[in-house]
Amino acid sequence: MKKEYKIIGKPLAHSLSPTLHNYWFKKYKVNSHYDFLEIEENDLEKIIKKIREKKIAGINITLPYKQKIIPFLDKMINEAKEANSVNTVYLNKNNEIIGENTDVYGVQAGYLKETTNNELKNKKALILGAGGVAPSVILSLSKSNVSEIFIANRTYEKAIFLKKKFPYLKIIKWEEVDELVKDIDIFVNATSLGLQDNDVFNFNLKNLKSSLIYIDTIYNPTQTNMIKKLKKQGIKTFNGLNMFVYQGQKSFYLWNKINPTIDEELLDLLIKKIR
Repeated sequence: MKKEYKIIGKPLAHSLSPTLHNYWFKKYKVNSHYDFLEIEENDLEKIIKKIREKKIAGINITLPYKQKIIPFLDKMINEAKEANSVNTVYLNKNNEIIGENTDVYGVQAGYLKETTNNELKNKKALILGAGGVAPSVILSLSKSNVSEIFIANRTYEKAIFLKKKFPYLKIIKWEEVDELVKDIDIFVNATSLGLQDNDVFNFNLKNLKSSLIYIDTIYNPTQTNMIKKLKKQGIKTFNGLNMFVYQGQKSFYLWNKINPTIDEELLDLLIKKIR
């Protein structure tokens, strides 16, 4: 019988997860199918029930449910437990609903793997946004030995809540970003600002370090307004495609015990799908 996998969240129009996983299902001759499932928050419990009943084999979770799914799980393991953020769910052999986090691996494999812990030891990172993927970004930077991690969120209280989980986090106000960013080595957008063409950050972003690395967790579109702006300033920029593909690779392994390859055909397919 064909197994069903879903990505849940709202909105989902931008997601390439079905393209990614269905490509691998076909390549490895796995009798499974992956699709969108746009839901409301009050549907979360029903989705978990369907996994328990084996009507759905597994799910990925995107905004805004990465923390909201947690009360319905039996157990969080590994990075999910550390980050208090879940993006992959499945039923284990003991019929327990397991929450995992593959975003931390996605950030590390996608952007930090080429640098050593020693190179990152004296670096400062600034994260914009305190929801969704932010805990995974914080954890990946911390595990990579980044010395100082700052965070700014439009709602200041949300950043304070994150600091309870990550005491080493340094909170700054949204209006202080322009002043601090001049001293930053790694700059990460972990907000949804950039999904729409008219999304802009009202920052001047002057006098940046020429060695600054900017990472946007958004992959669709491939070039957000922020990336376009910083590219003009000669800054090295990355979109979220690397993180997306690597987190998907780990999810696929958790579900199928197959470690899928990331080949040129797949990357070409994904890029063609992006508007």
